[in-house]
Amino acid sequence: MSIWILFQRWAVKNLGQLNGRNLLLTLLGYSAISWLLLVIAGERALTHSLTDFVYYLFVTASTVGYGDMSPTTVMGKWVVSLFIIPGGLGLFALGIGRIAGGFISYWKSGLLGRRSLKVDNHILVLGWNAQRTLHLIKMLQHEEKGNRPIVLCVRPEIENPLPGEVEFVRVASFTDNEGMARASIEQASCIVIDNPEDDVTLSAALYCANKNPTAHLLAYFNDESLSQLLKQHCPNAECIPSVAVEMLAKAAVDPGSSELHHELLSTDQGMTQYSVTYPSGSAITTIDILFTLFKQEHDATLIAIDTGDGVELNPSLQREVPPGAKLFYISDERINQFNWK
Repeated sequence: MSIWILFQRWAVKNLGQLNGRNLLLTLLGYSAISWLLLVIAGERALTHSLTDFVYYLFVTASTVGYGDMSPTTVMGKWVVSLFIIPGGLGLFALGIGRIAGGFISYWKSGLLGRRSLKVDNHILVLGWNAQRTLHLIKMLQHEEKGNRPIVLCVRPEIENPLPGEVEFVRVASFTDNEGMARASIEQASCIVIDNPEDDVTLSAALYCANKNPTAHLLAYFNDESLSQLLKQHCPNAECIPSVAVEMLAKAAVDPGSSELHHELLSTDQGMTQYSVTYPSGSAITTIDILFTLFKQEHDATLIAIDTGDGVELNPSLQREVPPGAKLFYISDERINQFNWK
């Protein structure tokens, strides 16, 4: 068996298992031995400058071989042929492989949801319902238009369904402190919980309300009794009940109602329902004045008001609007600038 084959086996067994620290030490040892051998060989041009020496090693190890620097002595040529080139090629390949492996591992950990996120003021979506969740994220993306990042947090062993578009975290449980910390739950401004199992939704909502009481908490339930239970413990939580049966009944009595409701909820087509807060510090006004303002200046229709006692749909024109009231309107696009004066 040739010496070269034995050397290859030794290199694969020992160098291939080097960690980052040992690889750095090996590289420093290789560089020091190379410099010493070249000095002994009388290669003054290759060793008199640290910059030139490092440049020569990298050019040689990477097989670029510009030819502007090369050994001139017989011993120097033997040193380069038997030590510098074989050793440099091996270490260069190991270093590039280790760096590439690190990048791939980092990318893969993000794709599998294993990485801790550093986000703030984001929308955290808890739960996975396949196409329904994807549709929800697409609507949120259209609404936010890059304002707030979206983080999807799931329990099933899946990969990020929208890589490059949303951040992704996979946890064992929505009540796991370590896992939820990776999703930056305490920094989220809005938390949307939608799971196939209502009991998981309830436990996740209670946990989130405790970890981040200032976030806007939304929870979808199939069983309305559980939403009432959540409201008892978290009055600020907004529970979204299933309205499929109600929409069926409404469409049966008033044909076309389902299409109307769908357009009001859709964010990417037709007229859509939005909300805005009447600025604090503004003078008390009336629905009559604001209705005219919305229609004349923005071609929008004011439909409801909420002053803290629940939504009042189709309020009277004489209804007073105090500062801080939430106003609901229908418009083709969200209105970002209102001329309240």
